[in-house]
Amino acid sequence: MEKLPKNKPLWEAHIIKYPTKNAAGTLIFKFHHAIGDGYTIMGLLLSSLQRHDDPSLPLSFPSKSSSSSNKDYNSNKLFLLKILPKLFSITFNSIVDFGWSVMKSTFLEDDETPIRSNVEGVEFLPITISHISFSIHHIKEIKSKLGVTINDVITGIIFYGIRLYMQDMDYKSRKLKSTAMAIVNTRNVKDYHTVQDMLKTNAKGVWGNHISYMHVSVPKLQDYPISNPLQFVKKAHNSIKRKKNSFATILTEKLLRMEHKLKGSEEVSKNIHRTLRNSSLLISNMVGPMEQMALANHPIKDFFFTLCGLPQSLVVTILSYMGMLRVTLATEEGFIDERKLVWNLNKAFEEIFHEAENV
Repeated sequence: MEKLPKNKPLWEAHIIKYPTKNAAGTLIFKFHHAIGDGYTIMGLLLSSLQRHDDPSLPLSFPSKSSSSSNKDYNSNKLFLLKILPKLFSITFNSIVDFGWSVMKSTFLEDDETPIRSNVEGVEFLPITISHISFSIHHIKEIKSKLGVTINDVITGIIFYGIRLYMQDMDYKSRKLKSTAMAIVNTRNVKDYHTVQDMLKTNAKGVWGNHISYMHVSVPKLQDYPISNPLQFVKKAHNSIKRKKNSFATILTEKLLRMEHKLKGSEEVSKNIHRTLRNSSLLISNMVGPMEQMALANHPIKDFFFTLCGLPQSLVVTILSYMGMLRVTLATEEGFIDERKLVWNLNKAFEEIFHEAENV
């Protein structure tokens, strides 16, 4: 809702011709969220990139396998026995989760902690960008050992690492309330669409902003002993699974669209801003290609994305690329010690990986 001058575009491209130990140069694309959400922007970028090894071949992405099975639904009796409790569970979860989301958007606020300064106008303060990379192969090993998903594993690592950091900075914060606001794509699509496909009127992967959010509590260290870090992954698994068995994210999106029709976009903007401010951090993840990409025959070694201008001290974004999970941290400069946070996240991964090997 910011008033932009007419001579300022909604997108920018910056080429930094300065070699580092990682690459010969850096290319930064900056897009205003008014253009579209992450799915839209990723589709736009991928329409301009090719496979480095063979530009004639399309980019491929990790397959999304489901852990559910339909083999138990062959019998009508078994179907009824299973579906009725599930319908009750979905209804109950939807009411509770949607109610909690509404309260987070109004008056329910997280505590001030080493990851939440609660400073007025924090979205205008300088930020520091940091990166961590984890091997997807190692993440899958933990996933297989614990019987969870890749999202569960990386969320558990992030939550555990954040709590370790909070404890290092202020021991009392181990029991303070912190909530992550996770962004959810509401499109019923599996793959990215090209710009041409997204602009079609009947496209499933339609252009624009089609997102919702869900709140996930960051487990407290006082609830789980540090000697058992796997509990953070299991807690993440249970929380995310419960949120999936709920229509809360759909109801939240419907509420925002109804508010937009009745009160206008400015009220929706204030609502989202207030919801972000009442939470401790934002988490957004996207799936990237498995092969190395190239832009105008220039190979792309690393690929990251982040969000800025949010009223939070910590924003965590995750992107898979070339067999690695790249975690990007946007932290409030001068408030969060980004080096110590990165160290604790790496420590969290090492401890969880080691514990999973012994399962």
